Amino acid sequence: MAKKLFIAATGQNIGKTTASLSLMHLAQKKYRRVGFIKPLGPKVTTYKGQVVDKDAALMCQVFGLGRNLKFMSPVVLHPDSTRKALNGELDPRELEEKILNACTELEKKCDFLIIEGSGHPGVGSVVNLSNARIAKLLGAQVLLITGGGVGSVIDSVHLNKMLFEKEAVQIRAIMPNKLLPEKRESTLAYLRKAFHAESFAVFGGFNYQPVLANPTLTRVAKILDLDIQGNRKDAKRIIHHLQIGAPSTQRVTELLKPDTLLIVTSSRDELLVTLSNMYQIPNYREKIVGLLIPGVQNISDITQQILDRSRIPYLRTTCHTTGTLYRTISEDVYKLQADDKEKIDMIRELAEMRFDFDQLDELFNSSTFSL
Repeated sequence: MAKKLFIAATGQNIGKTTASLSLMHLAQKKYRRVGFIKPLGPKVTTYKGQVVDKDAALMCQVFGLGRNLKFMSPVVLHPDSTRKALNGELDPRELEEKILNACTELEKKCDFLIIEGSGHPGVGSVVNLSNARIAKLLGAQVLLITGGGVGSVIDSVHLNKMLFEKEAVQIRAIMPNKLLPEKRESTLAYLRKAFHAESFAVFGGFNYQPVLANPTLTRVAKILDLDIQGNRKDAKRIIHHLQIGAPSTQRVTELLKPDTLLIVTSSRDELLVTLSNMYQIPNYREKIVGLLIPGVQNISDITQQILDRSRIPYLRTTCHTTGTLYRTISEDVYKLQADDKEKIDMIRELAEMRFDFDQLDELFNSSTFSL
């Protein structure tokens, strides 16, 4: 019988998948056979010819779990699933059976199984398969990932734990995530004080790491539906800063920070030429991830030649304004991709620094636990 840990979260974009990836990494250091399942998947993709949840595909690629892929995402919800469920066209009992069968197969093959919930604990309620309901079905105890504050975390934990209590599912630990480094210890101290009467432990998650949320040039190209021109080898670089090239050429170059994507309109020939030349200088190449060039005016022939010869990565659009581009990129919530090697390597390293897996393992697989 495999040991099981159900990872839920108080909301979306809190770090549930990052936590899953971290614990998968640590579990593989201790157990020979480690598995992953996303019982209910609302983010659909096709991988290896199978329709699965994106998180299941991610874990399959990162950890080489191809043999178990058919069991890792037993139920996926499509855009029309809510309507079908309300019209009686989806049978919750059939979906429940798929989840139970998949988990049973993985338990036969694994020593340790990580079960990842979807969104917040109530997601899936339309088919009677909320996180809490699934945890009940699978006989799993819960690690609840939260945000990194104090008051907001207290409120969200009390709100969400009611769903698990309704299903008689035990939350064994909460993990505040994206903690401000300078407030980490005080935040955890206050949360432990606030929850001292609860039956769950409080474990600190990751400190807030902007790099984990920042996009790559490949991601920007995808969300804008644009092709990357120039040096595609740099397309996986992480963008740490987004800068609008509105001031004078000299001022723009003075303001450059490491790993910057610059938005420069097609009429700024002097600035485009300067940045293209700077990209060929190693010290400045570290600062320039690439260019995003909006504007209906054509780039002059000589400027275009310099752009192309410099091999500076750039995206060209005539359909977006500078403001729209800045807002779209700034508001994008970037999800991990399997080819984000730099980010995944960083998560592995941080997991080994931040998480005491043995302590978590003991907590989730014993009847008693001493803090």
